Amino acid sequence: MSRIAALQPPYAPDIQQQFDRIMRGRPPLALFRVIAGNARAWEKFRAGSLLDRGPLPLREREIVIDRTCALTGCEYEWGVHVAAFGEAAGLTGEQVRATVLKGAAARCWSAAEQVLITAVDALHHRATLDDAEFTALSAHYDDAQIFEIILLCGFYRTVSYLANGLDLPLEEKAARFPAN
Repeated sequence: MSRIAALQPPYAPDIQQQFDRIMRGRPPLALFRVIAGNARAWEKFRAGSLLDRGPLPLREREIVIDRTCALTGCEYEWGVHVAAFGEAAGLTGEQVRATVLKGAAARCWSAAEQVLITAVDALHHRATLDDAEFTALSAHYDDAQIFEIILLCGFYRTVSYLANGLDLPLEEKAARFPAN
């Protein structure tokens, strides 16, 4: 059980509509049910959320999210994203494992993906990009995509704090961190 109780069905009609829009008819995740129990937190979460497609292709988006969640030790959100989007994003088993166990130098990544992972790691560890990292990122991604990369790192760090701090139970169908 989560440290803060999750909403249980039946949900208020407006909450049900929001869940339906986010989850596309599937049952809402524990993360959403817990946050929605606090009206202010739910409003801020949805207002600041990056649940839309955005300017990054799905593959790059998921690499950023998976790596951010792995760096924060958030098996909950990492597992949800790997299960829900990993295959559609074209991530191989080796690449999924590499988001947790390896860095940008792993041979399974393209040059652009290595730059992307280097940026995610820099933002996680130093909360900034140095000039060389930004220049390398700019060689592969336009300004809108760079904004999205930085925003995704920050947003999913926050999501990871919520999932980890609330001790959310892992979703039944979510992936689990690889052992090695």
